[in-house]
Amino acid sequence: QVQLVESGGGLVQAGGSLRLSCAASGRTFSRYAMGWFRQAPGKEREFVAGIRWSGGSTYYADSVEGRFTLSRDNAVNTGYLQMNSLKPEDTAVYYCAAAWVVARTAISYDHWGQGTQVTVSS
Repeated sequence: QVQLVESGGGLVQAGGSLRLSCAASGRTFSRYAMGWFRQAPGKEREFVAGIRWSGGSTYYADSVEGRFTLSRDNAVNTGYLQMNSLKPEDTAVYYCAAAWVVARTAISYDHWGQGTQVTVSS
């Protein structure tokens, strides 16, 4: 069983940066792929980024490619989503999730954090 806790959200102006963290409990975290999703009011949850258990491969949504960077440190059971050049359309609740295999669909993930709010003002 893996429990996930996100942190690092907040209010930032357009063009600014935030770094989200996802702290995991459980000794098997290093075996899981990790994904980040976001959900804006009135919209479905959408894939943002994913990383394999080894950290060797990362995947991004087209909308964040080149602006967001996903990494993980299995030694401290934590994943990081660095978000640069933020835009108002990035405003959403951001969730981290864990699954055996990295995927772009929310249904593929078994474990979820509670989410952290990111608000980007124009």
